[in-house]
Amino acid sequence: MSTYFDTSFVDVPVTEQGVDTLAFLEATEGLIKMFDLLGNPSFTIVQNDMNGNVTKIRTRYTAHPAQSQTLEQLVENEKGEKKRTATEGLLWLLRGLKFTQVALQRSQADKTEELADSFSKAYEQTLKKYHSFVVKPIFALAMKACPYRKDFYAKLGPPEAPVDSELSKWNQALGGIIERLEAFYEKGGHAKGF
Repeated sequence: MSTYFDTSFVDVPVTEQGVDTLAFLEATEGLIKMFDLLGNPSFTIVQNDMNGNVTKIRTRYTAHPAQSQTLEQLVENEKGEKKRTATEGLLWLLRGLKFTQVALQRSQADKTEELADSFSKAYEQTLKKYHSFVVKPIFALAMKACPYRKDFYAKLGPPEAPVDSELSKWNQALGGIIERLEAFYEKGGHAKGF
């Protein structure tokens, strides 16, 4: 039975060298499309931001494919350059992914919590500290525009599909990738200046 999670972070290879760049970008593009399921144009700002960051990473990969097979290699390869567009793009993309991952994790943990609450609380935990006073109200409005949880979950797959278990695996894999890359950024000092 097909679910929304057919393109999944579960399928992204993670080796000693790092997180596979192209598989990660493909899974991320799948996640970005999930915002369409929320059915509200308020989330366009989130989608546009994430798509812009995917483009920065893909552009770097296209220009230097041999040095960008993993996200870690891509960042290390860009380290000596004055402008680190892909490094910054990946950092902001990770922040957006963490926001989504935390919201969906909250939603799964508490089956009575509506999506608006899950996303609002996730925003408080993740992105809010990075946003200016101009951006914060835009996000607050978008969070209030979330559909009812039952409507959203129905869009993830038919009732007989294993949506809950697929979401759980998808979210766990995404969380592991985010954790790994956050530690990489922290250890290498790659987030400085962003």
